[in-house]
Amino acid sequence: MLYPRVSLYAMMLASAGIPLYIHLPQFASVTLGIGLGALGGILLAIRLFDLVQDPLIGWAIDRWPQAQRWFALAAAGGLAIGFPLLFTLSAGPLAVPKLVLILLLLFSAYSLGMILLYGRSATLAKHSTPRELMRLAAFREAGMLSGVIFAAIAPAVLAALGAAGQGYAAFGLTLGGFALLTAAATRPMWSRPAVTGQPLSAMALTQAGAVRLLALAVLNSLPVALTSTLFLFFVEDRLNLPAYAGPLLVLFFLCAGLSVPLWARLSQRIGAKQTLLIAMPLAIASFAGAAFLGPGSLLGFAVICAVSGATLGADMVLLPAMFSIALTRAGLNASAAFGIWSFAGKLALALAAALALPLLEQQGFQPGADNSPQALSALALAYAVLPCVLKTAAFAFALTLPSERATA
Repeated sequence: MLYPRVSLYAMMLASAGIPLYIHLPQFASVTLGIGLGALGGILLAIRLFDLVQDPLIGWAIDRWPQAQRWFALAAAGGLAIGFPLLFTLSAGPLAVPKLVLILLLLFSAYSLGMILLYGRSATLAKHSTPRELMRLAAFREAGMLSGVIFAAIAPAVLAALGAAGQGYAAFGLTLGGFALLTAAATRPMWSRPAVTGQPLSAMALTQAGAVRLLALAVLNSLPVALTSTLFLFFVEDRLNLPAYAGPLLVLFFLCAGLSVPLWARLSQRIGAKQTLLIAMPLAIASFAGAAFLGPGSLLGFAVICAVSGATLGADMVLLPAMFSIALTRAGLNASAAFGIWSFAGKLALALAAALALPLLEQQGFQPGADNSPQALSALALAYAVLPCVLKTAAFAFALTLPSERATA
């Protein structure tokens, strides 16, 4: 039951993380009346807070390995409190400060859970071998993608069942309840003795190859961060397909989830780097294809969602596993390193929001409004063309990585 519990805890974290990037921009702009530029600034400011917080969380997890169960409960508790508060917010003069405080709680709880889960890979794996670490990663990322699918469709399902306000208030309560249930169900997995390593240093991380993987993670996360942040806007305002936003999200993440075991198995045969070099050009092609779509292009965008979802599965399972394997081989403390990894990934998401949202606002784009051709062109540029350029740069960087032997 160990790996299924890992999947469940990962599902809880993913179901909490996705609303902060996919649903939050629409909820904040439409329900709370907060401008896209202001929201981008808020998210970037919280990332600056994470610059200090995430490495400290990783340090604390390594400093007190016997407290991993309490860290896990604290992460779930923060999510259980924060989400009902977030999605019951209403517009008003105090909406922005309230939003900031709630987001600080949620991002802190999310960071704690993510760093603990990824940093304890050697503890949660049945054996600390590259093959078993990749197998653990497949279970973990399958859980992550299940949580993403759940979070992507839940508001629409709840609204269809009669929940008020596009289903967001009921969604917040659902996420809070799920966090509590997960905390109870996964307690046994945190009773395993923690596997710890040597303290981190810049030299040790560099020698292990972890610094290069961190740089690749940030660069590779930027295109996905842009498309995640702008997905609902692109489907509803560029393609004029608002009724299909939920099903397309499900298709995207379902293809990602189904692809995870395939990418994991391929990496065991030919190596993680070679597998990445197969997946990344497919992602570039999918981003490029989205730039040519116009209103009503449902079938074309469904194909793009399927292909780009499958390539996301490769990113999710391979890069964290490569990082974990590098740390384990070097005998380094993993939680502190994944504190840095966590910040790097969230920095990419914040940069995407901070760059794209004010740019769209400057070009006159307004969600749900009758937008000008210039505003819609800016949306297509931010959603499709810029990610294509960034993913190409990430591919070029991945070519410079040393080849890894297969983990079979």
